Amino acid sequence: MEALFASTLTVAIAEIGDKTQLLALLLAVRFSNKTAIISGILLATLLNHFLAAWLGQWAIAWIDPQWATYLVAGSFFAIALWVLIPDKMDDDDNRFYKLGAFSATFILFFMAEIGDKTQIATVVLAAKYQALTWVVIGTTLGMLIANVPVVLAGHFSANKLPMKLIHRGCAVLFALLGVATLLW
Repeated sequence: MEALFASTLTVAIAEIGDKTQLLALLLAVRFSNKTAIISGILLATLLNHFLAAWLGQWAIAWIDPQWATYLVAGSFFAIALWVLIPDKMDDDDNRFYKLGAFSATFILFFMAEIGDKTQIATVVLAAKYQALTWVVIGTTLGMLIANVPVVLAGHFSANKLPMKLIHRGCAVLFALLGVATLLW
């Protein structure tokens, strides 16, 4: 359960202000079918984070356990610094919009998550906890917790959040995960 809780909380916080959350906002403004957008986010995240978690578990199996602890802790510290840099939305890739709400969301979300903070966090969380299923469920729940309200509320919620405070809190959370990894 620790893997589920840590994964959900970590990704839900890390996702606030992330480029995929900005993408969710753009898709919500573009398409009226919110169920299709949310379904696209869900399936893209499940697939992307399953692959990331599998990679994390596979890679950590090849590393000496002592070095693995340092690598995972160092990764959490690096992500803590990374989240302090606000994301900006890449150019709006509207060629996928003609595919409809679900397909456009699935493709754009899957691509946006590649190399994203939350995907890297999923790799690291899977390496730390060695609980692929719980990490994937947790990171997917975290993505939904952060993105579904944006899809449903649209542009009304985006400008009202204290982004600097959220990014700092997220950085502290990742740093604490790094310290916990070193201590336990």
